[in-house]
Amino acid sequence: MEYHEALNRLERLKRLRPKMGIDTTADLLAALDDPQEDFDAVQIAGSNGKGSTARMLDRILRESDLTVGCYTSPDLNDRRERITVQGHKIPKHEIVRFVETIWPTIVNKSAEGTTPTFFEVFTSLALWYFSRNDVDIAVLEVGIGGRYDATSVVDPLAAAVTNVSLEHTDLLGSTIEEIARDKAQVAPTGAPLVTGATGEALETIRDETTVIQVRNDQDGLETDSDRSVIHGLDEPIPIVQATETEMISSTLSSISLIGPDWEIQSETPLLGQHQAINAGIATVLAKQIADPTSEAIASGIRNVRWPGRFELMDDSPLTILDGAHNPDACANLVSLLERFEYDDLHVVFGALRDKDLKHIARRLSSADRVYLAAPDVQRAEEADTLEITFDRETTADIDRFESVPAALDQALMMASPSDCVLVTGSLSTVSEARDRWTRTFRTVETPTTDHAKAVLQDAAVPNSERLEQSDRIVHRTVRFRVQHGQAVKLQRLMESLGGSCAISGTTVTDQHVEVVLSGTVENFKDFTSQLRGQSIGGRRFATQLLKAVGISANESASKYPWDDRTAVMGILNVTPDSFHDGGQHETVDAAVDRAKEMIDAGANIIDIGGESTRPGAKPISAQTERDRILPVLERLGDVETTLSVDTRKPSVARAALETGADMINDVTGLRDAAMRRVIADYNVPAVLMHSVSAPVNPTRQISYDNVVDDVLDQLTERVLLAERAGIDRSQLIVDPGLGFGKSTRENFVLLDRINEFRALGTPIMIGHSHKSMFKQAAGSDGDRSAPTIAATALAAERGVDVVRVHDVSPNVAAIATATQTSSDS
Repeated sequence: MEYHEALNRLERLKRLRPKMGIDTTADLLAALDDPQEDFDAVQIAGSNGKGSTARMLDRILRESDLTVGCYTSPDLNDRRERITVQGHKIPKHEIVRFVETIWPTIVNKSAEGTTPTFFEVFTSLALWYFSRNDVDIAVLEVGIGGRYDATSVVDPLAAAVTNVSLEHTDLLGSTIEEIARDKAQVAPTGAPLVTGATGEALETIRDETTVIQVRNDQDGLETDSDRSVIHGLDEPIPIVQATETEMISSTLSSISLIGPDWEIQSETPLLGQHQAINAGIATVLAKQIADPTSEAIASGIRNVRWPGRFELMDDSPLTILDGAHNPDACANLVSLLERFEYDDLHVVFGALRDKDLKHIARRLSSADRVYLAAPDVQRAEEADTLEITFDRETTADIDRFESVPAALDQALMMASPSDCVLVTGSLSTVSEARDRWTRTFRTVETPTTDHAKAVLQDAAVPNSERLEQSDRIVHRTVRFRVQHGQAVKLQRLMESLGGSCAISGTTVTDQHVEVVLSGTVENFKDFTSQLRGQSIGGRRFATQLLKAVGISANESASKYPWDDRTAVMGILNVTPDSFHDGGQHETVDAAVDRAKEMIDAGANIIDIGGESTRPGAKPISAQTERDRILPVLERLGDVETTLSVDTRKPSVARAALETGADMINDVTGLRDAAMRRVIADYNVPAVLMHSVSAPVNPTRQISYDNVVDDVLDQLTERVLLAERAGIDRSQLIVDPGLGFGKSTRENFVLLDRINEFRALGTPIMIGHSHKSMFKQAAGSDGDRSAPTIAATALAAERGVDVVRVHDVSPNVAAIATATQTSSDS
């Protein structure tokens, strides 16, 4: 079974059942040997904010060195986003294995008249996958309500109800009290339920179970001097104060969390007082199930990632994506917008049919102009219905468009730099808009039919179509992702022009599908010319595609050593335990001599590292790392060669840049928000590397479906995070992270297909020197120098911008040879 076949089977399952209950989910899990019994679980219910809370809890627990599974819904554009372990999506092959295993049970249940729903089966998939990965804790976002939700098949160690508002009244009840009572059923047996609910909802929940309330200390309720209980109620309620104290930047807030005997101060990219409440709930849950340090809690809150939730994408005009889909969520959204200064408000809006459009439109009544479009999903509300609602509830000028990308194009074109463009109404709408910033066009090599078949297989094109299309792919070939409906339109257009277009076999309308376009230069010129006049993809889509196939030049002035040649970064480890040369350059004199030796040999960059990231290396303190690095930097202050510092600690990076470093090499991929802020503050280049863990943890290997696809996806999000922090893309160098959490085969696949990372629009670096990937190619003495040099030549021939090596002289010669050969040919 292929992945698209497995996913299509799941997608054909019904979404709701007439009779609520968890029996069907329990039966599915019984057929899988009850995997939910293999780990502890946390349930998070609520009307809004449960996904944000789940992601923060997931991150806090991972910062506490626990292995964590996280299950959330809905997704932006890939069902696999819903199920993660250690932040990584479930691999496609695991979904195939699950469907092959569980399908006979589903067929039997269907024959009995109790066909499982999509959510029941997907919940079973999550729990099965968590068991297979030996997670310590599973964080489960409740789908609907609490009492009968599929996630309630677990006996939670801890649980929360974030808040309660009128939603799903046809299933949960028509009043706040009825809905609150249903959600409260997730309460754990041995611990208080954590909640951010207030008023009638809180009183109802208290009737069902004991609670800890997380609330804003400015709500006006009288509290004890130690702020640990609320007065004026029949029984005191333990509380945690959660306050957003100030906006630090347009993408960052500071929050204060105060419990009975603890206090946390942190920053967070999730803006708003409601997110401070969510952070408080996540913190209390973490304390109920683990013993996280204050540092782990603050780091988890600071580094949480939740795309599509008040996500600022640009500042000229101010451009914000937010998946608010009900009146309460829109109220929070409008409150956040009031913090920003802008002239006119342009709203790109699309929603699903079952939403309270009237009250949502009222919340957005300050819009000056509204651009309406139905997202490319089956449940999308028609634009004419949206137009009637907004015409009644607002005074905005209203336009309708055939697609979300077309609506966004128009909004951005109409808005002045001082205006605000807001995309909202549903995560489906946000997903299609977000593609504008996240879509990557990869130029792939298809010189032979076999190469073409491999590309089509990677793109999940069905086998029957692969055989037909592979013979037609003989020219320039580009691979990218779009929504299914857009893919079908692109296929029709390209084939009408004489080119070829294959799309993956997934038929789900609200999911990304892979597209492989191939044709001559003229095919692509005609194709993009016609695209500009249609709603498919938008104008930016056509421009990006032309650039990918090399039709438009990307000219830039030479500023850095890697701008006009393959630069050599010489490795200078001032450590006692690095894997290749640890202990050789520990003293300042030895390190300075080695640096000057590498410069004389032709190194364009010297990369100074004070902490080893080899497998099994013990982390060191920031002070120890500074003590190793800074004296060397001071002594090298008079050299003209670019000086880089290899560090994952923001405080070390800041001190190094103050001392004279020119750039930072971060093996964690700028994972820490504080590191991103340092790079933005100093406006210096930074190497953004893909890694699973640093130092390398051999026990944390990731199972990749396609290592290039998966690494590219994750680096795309990292680059976007860096840009949101104020780092210009031109300052980033992407490193796919050879040797960091990849097998030997995967390392060579990355090296072989390194050109596909050009899709990110950044320079590319590889750090391959003497790594274990060359073990089999080394000589009888185990020396990996020769295969390192060979890989350097291959990288240079393919246009890699920076190679990071220990032995400078032979690698400089290899680059000169490879580039000379390339230019001669």
